[in-house]
Parts: sequence; C-alpha cells; structure tokens
Amino acid sequence: MINPLYSLAGVFVGILVGLTGVGGGSLMTPLLVLVFGFHPVTAVGTDLLYASATKTAGTAVHGWRGTVDWRVVRRLATGSVPATLLTLLALSYATKRSEDTGSTIATVLGGALILTAIAIFFRQRIVDALAPSFRTIDERRIAALTVLLGAILGVLVSLTSVGAGALGMTALLVLYPRLPISRLVGSDIAHAVPLTLIAGIGHWSMGGVDFSLLLSLLVGSIPGIIIGSLIASRVSDKVLTPILAVTLALVGAKLLF
Repeated sequence: MINPLYSLAGVFVGILVGLTGVGGGSLMTPLLVLVFGFHPVTAVGTDLLYASATKTAGTAVHGWRGTVDWRVVRRLATGSVPATLLTLLALSYATKRSEDTGSTIATVLGGALILTAIAIFFRQRIVDALAPSFRTIDERRIAALTVLLGAILGVLVSLTSVGAGALGMTALLVLYPRLPISRLVGSDIAHAVPLTLIAGIGHWSMGGVDFSLLLSLLVGSIPGIIIGSLIASRVSDKVLTPILAVTLALVGAKLLF
C-alpha cells in the first residue's frame, strides 16, 4: 500500500514545513496535482486528512506547553465549522449534478497559493501596517472579525486545503497584536485540526480520498518534519522565505492560467 515515490514527496514537504512553518497544504496539494497528476478533488481530500493527522500531533505539543489560546480557537471554529459544512454541501450538490468541480477547485487553489505567497513574503509589512489600528478596537468587534476569518478559512480550506497556515496566521497577527506569537501559532494549529478533519471526512464521503496515498505521505512526512525542525536554525529565513513565496506564486499562476 505504501508507494516509495509518494513517501519521498512526503519527506520533501515535511522538511519544508519543519523549516518554514508553512502549512503542508500549500506545498502538498499542488505537488499532487501538477507533478503526480492526481485529480484536484482527490488531492485536496487526501491532503485534508493528512493535515488533520499531522496537526493533531502539533496541537498536543502546543497544548502541553500551554501555547494555545482556546478562546481564539473557539471564535475561529464558530465561523469555520458552519462554513465548512456549507461548502461541503455545495461540493456534494455540484458533484451529483456531474459538474466539473475539479477545474473550479484548481482555480481557487491557484488564487489561494498566490495569496499565500503574498502573506509569506510581505507578512511583516502587512502586520506592521495594520496591527496598530486593531489595538484600539473593542473586544466584541475583534471577536466578530475572528469569526468572520474562521468562515473565510473554512471555505478556502474545504475547497483547496490551503489557507489555515500562512493566511490564517497573518490575519491573527493583525487581529491580536498583544498576544505572544507562540500562542497565536498554537491556536492556529489547534483550530486547523477540527477544520481539516471535518473537511477531510466530507471529501471522504464523496469519494475524494486515496488512503494508500495518505499512508504513503504520512510515512514520509513525519520524519521529514522532524529533520526540518532540527535543521531550521541553520537555514536563513532571508534566503528560504523569498524562494518559497516565489515558488508558490508561480505554481498558483500555473493553476490559474
């Protein structure tokens, strides 16, 4: 059941995730579509369950270290869970009508990758420009905006498996400038677990998950993430971040055009 080539891809993506912290969906889904030729629906569905498994381990570590703000997680989930269920219902309806959901997903994926590239490359500038204005906003409006962010992420992740990492984290840094970054990272990862699990189960129910592929990816990515995390301090972000951002932008453009 384990394909060594897919496991090797898992190692590659795992190392990059460990080095950069960028979500595997931004890397794995386009790799499955463009390199291995998987249908976008299968690539997204499989990657969602893959992300759920890997982020569960990350949440356990952050929870043990006390770096999860469950208030932020609840707000995000309040928006993302209903949005995910509605998106899955729309996908199921489109599939039953024999509409070509693959091309739609590929287009949205391309746009999400370009937005992710922008969020990675210009994150600090975006945060520096917007965060000060959010320091004076009252807590109720921040809560409402967080729910809205969760809803947007629910739609994006359900369609593409991309968005919960780089995009979500950038938005949280703007909305919660007073919270430590470690707590925002932990909250972002914790929120991704129910989001990707629900979306993944939804894709599974529509026949959009390849479990042989999923197992192969997990076998490779787990040691890959460990390796990437261990060598992260030896690699300069100033070199790796622009390369990663440009790569995602080019892949996104290819999917769009």
